[in-house]
Amino acid sequence: MKITVERGAFLKALSHVQSVVERRNTIPILSNVMIDAGKGKLKLTATDLDIEIVESIPADVLRNGSATAPAHMLYDIVRKLPEGAQVQVELLTSEGGRLAVSAGTVRFELACLPKEDFPQMAAGALPHRFRLAADDLKRLIDKTRFAISTEETRFYLNGIYLHAAKDGKAQAMRAAATDGHRLARYELDLPDGAADMPGVIVPRKTVAELRRLLDDAQGAIDISLSDTKIQFTTDGVELTSKLIDGTFPDYQRVIPAGNDKALVLDAKEFAHAVDRVSTISADKTRAVKLNLTEDRVTLSVVNPDSGTATEDVGATYSASPIEIGFNARYLLDITGQIEGKEVRFLLSDAGSPTIIEDTDDPRTLYVLMPMRV
Repeated sequence: MKITVERGAFLKALSHVQSVVERRNTIPILSNVMIDAGKGKLKLTATDLDIEIVESIPADVLRNGSATAPAHMLYDIVRKLPEGAQVQVELLTSEGGRLAVSAGTVRFELACLPKEDFPQMAAGALPHRFRLAADDLKRLIDKTRFAISTEETRFYLNGIYLHAAKDGKAQAMRAAATDGHRLARYELDLPDGAADMPGVIVPRKTVAELRRLLDDAQGAIDISLSDTKIQFTTDGVELTSKLIDGTFPDYQRVIPAGNDKALVLDAKEFAHAVDRVSTISADKTRAVKLNLTEDRVTLSVVNPDSGTATEDVGATYSASPIEIGFNARYLLDITGQIEGKEVRFLLSDAGSPTIIEDTDDPRTLYVLMPMRV
């Protein structure tokens, strides 16, 4: 194998594939990236056995072939080469499997592992296919992923639940994530081909890798899936992942229907106030108390070790007074996703879940469990 490739394109592709590779591996070959050269293209493949990413870029192929090389080291080498450089990559078969990487007067030789050991992840049949605009998929991820659980014992919450929702006659593509304390839900118009898709749980790591790819993606993303795998294809990149094998809870049941106390606040002003008063809170609880009276909210934090903090915020509120506590971090995570000027809280009482909405975006909905304060 012998190729010449432009450094910028090579670096961008390597940055995508190396992020899938775990820093610590018990299986040495999983630390490597597979490099295939042929038909004027360079194809890079990396996997951790749950996710596989394949990216193709144009290259001047002087000799076809393939090899594996340490993914993170190769990325670091190309990153440190001069901008605009033409990078030569050559497999030195005479020296027992070493990969030479050079640009100008710089030359590296990397030890390779046998390409035959590199695992191939078979996607299998993916009968459900549809397309989503890159911007829509970005919003879907950004609006929900902060609520993904990190608790490994409840593995079925360690991802975003993606499904076709049928409420009466209306149909929507809906994404939901929850960690048991908060729920994030976002919906889009149902794309063609998605009506019969099964409900699937896309793992947290896959969500992170996909979001990274979307920063460089333009236009539409092709999505194919089955009960066990999902594949995203865009701009010469193919990301295939196993799905979480579990049942996502019926999250619709935790969305309260009778919350009749409406509180409307300036989203940014409220977020800044929460951030300020929570400075004094204990790291573990991060509890902030909201005292709602007519057209005013008083935020307060009491920390036995540090002291107290209070701040008044103007609001639109006309129901009976109520005191309710929330985790400040969760409030900031949710208000950070509010794009409109105002945020609306729909409350019932101090012990019941609260609905939080973006007044300018009816497609988003959040549910937050209160804390005892």
